[in-house]
Amino acid sequence: MPSSAGTRGAAGAPFALEGVERERLGERIGLALRRARSSGTPVLASLTVSLAGEVDPSAVACASRRAGEPWFLFEQPDRGRRALGAIGEAVELSASGPGRFAELRERWRALSASAVGEEAAGPRALAPRGLPQGPLAIGGFAFAPGGGSSPHWREFAPARLSVPEVAIVRREAGGERLLALTLAALIAPDDDPGERHAALLARAAELRSAPLGLLDPAPTGRFQVTSALAPEHYEQAVARAVELIAGGRLQKIVLAREVQVHAPREYDPAAIFAVLREEFPSCFVFCAGRGSAALVAASPELLVRREGQRVSTLALAGSSRRSADPAVDAHLGEQLLRDPSYREEHAIVARRIERTLRPHSVWVAAAPEPELVRIANIQHLATPIRAQLAAPVEALELAALMHPTPAVGGEPLSVAAPLIPALEVLDRGWYSGPVGWTDTAGDGEFCVALRCALLDGAVARCFAGNGIVRDSDPARELAETEVKLAALLPLLAS
Repeated sequence: MPSSAGTRGAAGAPFALEGVERERLGERIGLALRRARSSGTPVLASLTVSLAGEVDPSAVACASRRAGEPWFLFEQPDRGRRALGAIGEAVELSASGPGRFAELRERWRALSASAVGEEAAGPRALAPRGLPQGPLAIGGFAFAPGGGSSPHWREFAPARLSVPEVAIVRREAGGERLLALTLAALIAPDDDPGERHAALLARAAELRSAPLGLLDPAPTGRFQVTSALAPEHYEQAVARAVELIAGGRLQKIVLAREVQVHAPREYDPAAIFAVLREEFPSCFVFCAGRGSAALVAASPELLVRREGQRVSTLALAGSSRRSADPAVDAHLGEQLLRDPSYREEHAIVARRIERTLRPHSVWVAAAPEPELVRIANIQHLATPIRAQLAAPVEALELAALMHPTPAVGGEPLSVAAPLIPALEVLDRGWYSGPVGWTDTAGDGEFCVALRCALLDGAVARCFAGNGIVRDSDPARELAETEVKLAALLPLLAS
């Protein structure tokens, strides 16, 4: 059973393990070492302890991360203050090509099967309370099988999952705050168990919390904002796509564009993340940092969530701007609900998701009509979709089945996939790919990396795309990308 932490150590080491926790960690490492020597392969060992008090997982991760190590923040504040903050890397899994999802799923499954974690302490205790179980695999996937080959995506492989050395998760439900800290290490057959034990204890003792950074309210210097390609190129690509749709080659294709911001000083990804989670609390707000680069986002789109045999997803397609005037805002939303072009675009996405889930499910349920989802600067047509699995299908396998939905790819995908890079002339990298986490039980949650920016030093690359259907207007589509880019540009260019 997880033990309690957070109020345990001295004031300078509030997360340090004590007593039975230290002993249990040593036992896990010892058992992992015996398994590793028996099998000849490294074995993952982990310990999960519950935390007390008010803990901000993202603040702990940002304050405690070591220079150069990977870090990962993933929150959806409006959904029970759910948050995950992770630092370090006990295990790194990467792959590329069409089979990248399957390869990582099999490697994670093998690692989980031999892992020494909560199963050694009895029945699962955290999972029924809504927290991830034991060690996590966190990360993401590029949109395309070989995506991310451009130099600026060098830190983001086409598929990469890692088991963090430290992960803190939080959620609130029914007035109860649930918090857990997981420490993980990969134990090799020739490891010294005492050294590995001491290293993890020292890591826990290092953990601390400090407020996330603040953006400079009056920065000095000049910001330069440029499109990677001229805006006219995007309009031409939309026009060509409409021609292909009119010719019957496909029903829908999503085309994206990139805007670059060159700042007078280096960006602080943690400060940008802090603003995003305040301004977009209903979104999946994340930051995936590797090396000198960090991908930050406030995405409104859930790709898939798996909780036991329950699956949740969201068809999200069709959008319009917001207005500060409530009457105008309501009118814009009503127009969106009635617009035949947006309704067609949305229906294509919802139908594909239902078709994908149905062969694996006892039932699939979707609302008969789309609803409006309003966030700070934009509103979308959305249809929540739920399913009950007929047999266990892990979160990574579900993500592979679902990605890419027509909300970011096209219909039919076999026709749209080669046309997208030809028309965009863009390496999407992780933009519009799945980002999230999974646990050793196969549960997990992946959002679609939308409304995102890749930060590296003083350069930010922002991405936005639209679904193109038969009556799409190039100028209107270009204007809609500007609305979507407005989620991040004000933070990055002022």
